[in-house]
Amino acid sequence: MELHEIVDLGRYPLDCPGSMALQRLVSDLQEELAEDGCAVLPGFAHGKGVAALVSEAERAAPAAHRSFNRTNAYFTRDDPQLPASHPVRRFYERSNAFVPADTFAETGPLRTVYAHPGFLPFIREVLGEPKDRFYRYDDPLADVIVNVVEKGQGFPWHFDTNTYTVTLAIQNGEGGGEFEYVPNLRNPTDENFAGVARVLEGDRRHVRQLELQPGDLQIFRGRHSLHRVTGVEGERKRYVGIFSFVETEGMCGGIERTRQLYGRVLPHHIERAGRREDQLLD
Repeated sequence: MELHEIVDLGRYPLDCPGSMALQRLVSDLQEELAEDGCAVLPGFAHGKGVAALVSEAERAAPAAHRSFNRTNAYFTRDDPQLPASHPVRRFYERSNAFVPADTFAETGPLRTVYAHPGFLPFIREVLGEPKDRFYRYDDPLADVIVNVVEKGQGFPWHFDTNTYTVTLAIQNGEGGGEFEYVPNLRNPTDENFAGVARVLEGDRRHVRQLELQPGDLQIFRGRHSLHRVTGVEGERKRYVGIFSFVETEGMCGGIERTRQLYGRVLPHHIERAGRREDQLLD
């Protein structure tokens, strides 16, 4: 597919690098990101683009790895040496599914967006990152995925492995499925376990909520911002495409998390284990 078959290039001219329109868009999104911890591009995918994305997601959904287990915010194992109240020791039910990246064709709508020459530079500029600290996620199972959430399912509070997560809303459930987050709750040198514990205990003073519509693109600092998806209501599935970027070239998902989310680990994950800049959990 071509980018114009998916993206509203009139509103979001990714095909015109250096243009004044694109520079204004980047500036506006930078302000939004600085204020709210995320930036949203409403209607990034136009109507026909959304239809193509839904069709791709429907075809791919049977390949999703469905898992029902208990996990903490870091996708790590329990540590009995820590106090029972510690965030690492707080486990919650997780029940949804991810379609792995190796399911999606290079010519399909999701990879058409992710691989377009103008997409990465655009996201990088919005985030204000230099060229030598911004790369596509080098993970054959997780660089481009679709999250599938069915009735009664959601995703508990967690941090992402990759620093930057870009999501594209494809289809909403009939109700629920709201995205909630606490921006910049931790940073590369401070886990802020006390702040995480307060949120897990129900403190909503800094919780923000988004209800994205199909076609909306969201740019989000998922490694530093605690976030979750509330339970989906109704029979219609919730589909969200996820594009991932990292600050370290060659970085991929951790072995434990990859096994939890995709049900398998490739030699690539074992070879790249630990290749990242920070020492945060997961």
